[in-house]
Amino acid sequence: MAIAPTEFETRDLPAADGSRSEDYLWTLNFGPQHPATHTTLRLVLKLEGERVVDAMPEMGYLHSGFEKIGEHLTFNQYVTVTDRMNYISPMANNVAWHHAVETLLGIELTPRCRYIRTIIAELARISDHLLCNGAVGLDTGAFTFFLYGFYQREVIYDIFETLCGARFTNSYTRVGGVSQDFTPLVIEKIRSFVKTFPKTLDDMERLLTRNRIFVDRTKGVGVLTKAEAIDGGATGPVARASGVTRDLRRDEPYLAYGELDFQICCASAGDCYARYLVRMQEMRESLRIVADALENLPSGPVNVGIDQRTALPTKQQVYSTIEGTISHFELSMSNRGFEVPCEESYAAIEAPNGELGFYLVGDGGETAYRARCRPPSVLHFALFPHLIRGHTLSDVVAVLGSLNIIAAELDR
Repeated sequence: MAIAPTEFETRDLPAADGSRSEDYLWTLNFGPQHPATHTTLRLVLKLEGERVVDAMPEMGYLHSGFEKIGEHLTFNQYVTVTDRMNYISPMANNVAWHHAVETLLGIELTPRCRYIRTIIAELARISDHLLCNGAVGLDTGAFTFFLYGFYQREVIYDIFETLCGARFTNSYTRVGGVSQDFTPLVIEKIRSFVKTFPKTLDDMERLLTRNRIFVDRTKGVGVLTKAEAIDGGATGPVARASGVTRDLRRDEPYLAYGELDFQICCASAGDCYARYLVRMQEMRESLRIVADALENLPSGPVNVGIDQRTALPTKQQVYSTIEGTISHFELSMSNRGFEVPCEESYAAIEAPNGELGFYLVGDGGETAYRARCRPPSVLHFALFPHLIRGHTLSDVVAVLGSLNIIAAELDR
């Protein structure tokens, strides 16, 4: 004898036309504590079995008020905050912030400073890509690949520590220059890294690029077409993996990029596997840039002159001239900073994740009247629902990892 279904069972049965009601779907909180979200990301997933019907990215778990802080700190003090906006490649954030400030002030860097900033920005790109691809490998089961990448990140950390004394939050750049010049030991360590890293990169590619499990889990998953990438404001490797050939280093040259030879790495598939391949190839191009810039590193000062009252004077100037003593006191001890013109500007660099820009408004004071950031992670996180619809729950970690979302860039 058949038993009539209960009210709950009847509600969850598919309709006569085969469609599913909203009540039939599962709601799953993915994060912010899930290991595969890495930081404080939260996704609210709508599931039909293990198939993702919809997803809602939610921000707000790491809100620190970075932009408002930029309106209260001087332009040199705020560099410590940029370290925390993308803690995976803080050197690139340092370069982006002071590039925007110097655009507002109309400061032209010395040749040596331009090359030094180019080198550290590319080392930061390699470090960021190692973590991104390593995490994608880890999330899809390739633990050994992850360890290979993290060891090389430690080598880059050693270089940064030798350069400025800090491994993680570097705070290296200054308005009109950098905090320290390259020493012979720093140059030696960078040359050693450029020489040894390609072999490790070859090993990493042999481990994962043709791995059957990894390819099956990433190829054809999370496809973003070229038109969708442009419409969604995607930049960096996410856009270039979809066939968008834009790269600010080539299209709007800054620092020393206009004087160096390198290729823009692109793909056309637009899936997770293509994003992995673009980042792997970009690390090789970054090595070329670092090697070229290091061997052609100009001599001379790393900071602009003290007559501009923006960069800290040298110790010799502080100890031997009254101008140097006054400049040092005003810039570092009296917390007065320096005045900026009543103008506004926007400047951006090609950060590891894409276009990282700052919009600044000056009102003649010593701090920015308005400071706004254009981080790539915000736009890429907004693309996630479109990329994951129709895929299975296991594909969430692959798609999310390939976008390389940094939570501190979201909650500004």
